[in-house]
Amino acid sequence: MEDYRFPIGHFEQEGPITAGQRELWIKEIGQLPGKLRLAIEGLSEAQLDTPYRDGGWTVRQVVHHLADSHMNSFIRFKLALTEDKPTVKPYSEKRWAELADTATAPIELSLHLLEALHERWVHLLHAMSDADFERSFYHPESQRTIPLDYNLGTYAWHGNHHAAHITSLRARKGW
Repeated sequence: MEDYRFPIGHFEQEGPITAGQRELWIKEIGQLPGKLRLAIEGLSEAQLDTPYRDGGWTVRQVVHHLADSHMNSFIRFKLALTEDKPTVKPYSEKRWAELADTATAPIELSLHLLEALHERWVHLLHAMSDADFERSFYHPESQRTIPLDYNLGTYAWHGNHHAAHITSLRARKGW
């Protein structure tokens, strides 16, 4: 049986991260807003309010979650670039997804936000040096110090992961 929670598998990075790998991830970050627009194109309000799996978020919640999560990641990049191993603030993704703006707001709000955010994020990423990508932040929930190059890979995967939730739902439903 297919695992609908992880349609592209888990993020895995073995070994050192190369400049070429970073460029690929930056490209994926830059392409996500367009990829997401294609994934939701033509969906009705009822389809947007359909969970991608039993017990999962609706398509609408997934789109808004991407905006919420990627805003947090962008801020974490900026903190790590301007402070020495800052401790970042965790947040409850599940509880954020239940708030009215995530559960019921028009998805166009988050699509516009993601377009602007990702354009700005890619601009920042292209300006970063190898040493900048080695900078890190501490995440108290996982109790790990996370280098920015690893976080870049995580968020390139994260966008593709959630876009695949939508496209795999569409394929299963024949939308």
